[in-house]
Amino acid sequence: MNLSAIDIGILGPAFLAGLLVLATHVPLGREVLDRGIVFIDLAIAQIAGLGVILAESLGLPDGGLWTQVAAVAAALLGALLLTWTERRAAEQQEALIGVLFVLASCVGILLLSGNPHGGEHLKDLLVGQILWVSPAQLTALAAVSAVIGLALALGWNRRLGRFGFYGLFAVAVTASVQLVGVYLVFSSLIIPALATRAWTGRRRLVAAYLLGAVGYALGLLLSALFDLPSGAIMVCVLAACGLALALTFSPSRVP
Repeated sequence: MNLSAIDIGILGPAFLAGLLVLATHVPLGREVLDRGIVFIDLAIAQIAGLGVILAESLGLPDGGLWTQVAAVAAALLGALLLTWTERRAAEQQEALIGVLFVLASCVGILLLSGNPHGGEHLKDLLVGQILWVSPAQLTALAAVSAVIGLALALGWNRRLGRFGFYGLFAVAVTASVQLVGVYLVFSSLIIPALATRAWTGRRRLVAAYLLGAVGYALGLLLSALFDLPSGAIMVCVLAACGLALALTFSPSRVP
């Protein structure tokens, strides 16, 4: 244990990034569960990552404007494809989402096969680099989160039909996956929503936000104290907190 590793200058921005991710992912995660398309976030996140890999393969600056455009464009194309498949084959939608995830993953691996830093790129895509979030990234994430939050509050995800939900989802995931990685994006969406299914109304939303915030805070703290990979330990802590909450507040115990 290394108490001197607790640096608020690093952990503070990382925790703020986590809160911004939760701001959009908690309500979207609840809708994902209601729709029965749990793995959509993995697929969209992987497609957005594929856009980043493709942009870098074409020689565009890492993290530059055009890389972000490529990521958003790829995610929106994926959202458009899933909108079409839901209309044509709704019963097979979850299976098709899984196939899309595998295809995007494999294409990304093929694109990085000749890159000497390909393994590092894949690791960053999966577990993120939340400890090294910059002020510019935080500002951009805050702006995107505010727009998505407003859109959800106004019900645009339903007013715009099938693509309304998939499109908002694609933008939200694209904004977060490059900071926290595919695994933490999935965990932020599904674990709080799943652990609070016994709750209803505003209580469920508040409990999900608190669960996510505690999971991020404890995960970051453990990562610093024991020099553990931040993304991986936060996923484990979120899962542990979610299990504890679900067992403590079973449907028969929730008022």
